[in-house]
Amino acid sequence: MSHSEYVHQAEKELLPIFREIDHQVKKNLFKILTAFRSQRVGSHHFGSVSGYGHDDLGRQVLDQVFAQVMGAPSAAVRIQFVSGTHAIACGLFGILRPGDELLAVAGAPYDTLEEVIGLRGDGQGSLKDFGISYREVPLTSRGEVDWFSLNTAIQPQTRMVLIQRSCGYSWRSSLSIEDIAQIIAVVKRQQPQLICFVDNCYGEFSDTREPPEVGADLIAGSMIKNPGGTIVTAGGYVAGKRELVEAATCRLTAPGIGSCGGATFEQNRWLFQGLFLAPQMVGEAMKGSHLIAHVFQQLGYPVKPDPFSPRRDVIQAVQLGSPEKLIAFCRAIQQNSPVGSYLDPVPAAMPGYESQLIMAGGTFVDGSTSELSADGPMREPYLVFCQGGTHWSHVAIALDAAVQAILKLDDSVPLGSMD
Repeated sequence: MSHSEYVHQAEKELLPIFREIDHQVKKNLFKILTAFRSQRVGSHHFGSVSGYGHDDLGRQVLDQVFAQVMGAPSAAVRIQFVSGTHAIACGLFGILRPGDELLAVAGAPYDTLEEVIGLRGDGQGSLKDFGISYREVPLTSRGEVDWFSLNTAIQPQTRMVLIQRSCGYSWRSSLSIEDIAQIIAVVKRQQPQLICFVDNCYGEFSDTREPPEVGADLIAGSMIKNPGGTIVTAGGYVAGKRELVEAATCRLTAPGIGSCGGATFEQNRWLFQGLFLAPQMVGEAMKGSHLIAHVFQQLGYPVKPDPFSPRRDVIQAVQLGSPEKLIAFCRAIQQNSPVGSYLDPVPAAMPGYESQLIMAGGTFVDGSTSELSADGPMREPYLVFCQGGTHWSHVAIALDAAVQAILKLDDSVPLGSMD
């Protein structure tokens, strides 16, 4: 079979799944429209204020809309959040105090949280530096939540449980909403007052429910991922119980200011419109991930999740097995991007990551993973993680080029310099 035939065959076999995704998009869009109508969103909310950001009516209404969509009592959407990691860090530092313990219950957290916690780095003001301890419940040998260990994991000093929804850079299945609900139920049975904090990055709108609707006390994420609909230029969010959201924003700004500060600098329209577009963009990205999984499984590569499994986020992992194939894959994605297609991705050190990374992402918003991107750490077994895609047809075009590049390597045909 030619490289194009692999993609074409996948498209035909996945059409029933594509229709199911469209139905899910419709449900999530209805939820957003209901929130817009309930909060009486109008064009006057697109204006902004300068300076301290006090009395920003658009921002206040956006927070209320976002809270309603996420099924949470409160939310704060702020362009002052640099990233999802920053939003999560504000939640951790805003709530935890010396002597508290943070317990991760779905294995190791994403690489960029390691220095926040204090697992790497020294003297930068990590949780460890402030006397906040950390423990984790490892995944089972099959990469699943260890339910047996979770039943006895809570200790008297445990204050917060961290639940990472997506797989990050690990070879495991991302958590479903049902998984998150079960984790929270197990935790709350042991200690009802414990705070369940969900890293919601990459997972928004991949289901018709969000973590606060199944008991999460706080969630956080990035606005240049799913909820920004590919057009939001910066920012992040926290959502959940009112006092926890306020504690996180007090860390972002200052005690006494909290959620009352932070001008949006004429970004309100983009934030509202991005949220409106988000279900459709997530749906397209999910279709693209099914395509990638189908094609590479047919080529004989391990994939996670598999082509016909329901999506729990917008990440598709492929185990390529060699640095040459990881570089070739990312170069093919970059060459079929709308921005910077002439650039060649190369492995390099990145702030917050232990391993060198290679990243492909010719995106309109720098670093946006709701647009099509691919990246992976330069370490065995050389996994590539694909995210996003504004429309599945773009994923199909880029995927066709990636397959061609990989097949050339399989046939030992030189691809050019790998420097």
